Amino acid sequence: METPVVIKIGGSLMDRAGAVVDEITAAGRPALLVPGGGGFADAVRTLDPPATQAHWMAISAMEMYGWYLSSFGLKVTGRLDVPECLEVFLPYTLFRALDPLPHSWEVTSDTIAAWVAGELGLPLVLVKSVDGLTKDGTYLPELSGPYDCEEVDPFLLPYLFEHRIKATVVNGRAPGRLHAFLREEQVICTQIHPSI
Repeated sequence: METPVVIKIGGSLMDRAGAVVDEITAAGRPALLVPGGGGFADAVRTLDPPATQAHWMAISAMEMYGWYLSSFGLKVTGRLDVPECLEVFLPYTLFRALDPLPHSWEVTSDTIAAWVAGELGLPLVLVKSVDGLTKDGTYLPELSGPYDCEEVDPFLLPYLFEHRIKATVVNGRAPGRLHAFLREEQVICTQIHPSI
């Protein structure tokens, strides 16, 4: 069986969610999909509640997007298990029980997905609407250490390097690119390989 992965599907891809799910399904890799928050989380930001309430509201927003992803024929789970097929992870109940991350807008679904990948010992694929991470406007195919960037939340890169979680940023708006990456073909992306 091919190596399972954790795949975070960015909320910015809500309008392309069906096509993204199709590419993941066609690739045939066992994967646990972690939904972003998208417009649901944006609504929480607009309301601007205190940090703890915002944290739980935003995780609820991830669940709403998760249920939407499931409408493309996928199972949902609230359990943290290495996937044997394709499932959508609904994080709210587990996160209420464990509460493993700070309550801050600096911690978004990016870092929540990294926590999931770290707990399962699996690589993380961040599917976004960009070709990869940039520094001073320059695309980076690989990263050797954390830095401040606009494409992911501020907590993510330090978290990946501290916990030695392998991750890749792939553009879900480029047709076929995610499928090719999951089939282990060379594609435009940003590889994050913290040293072991």
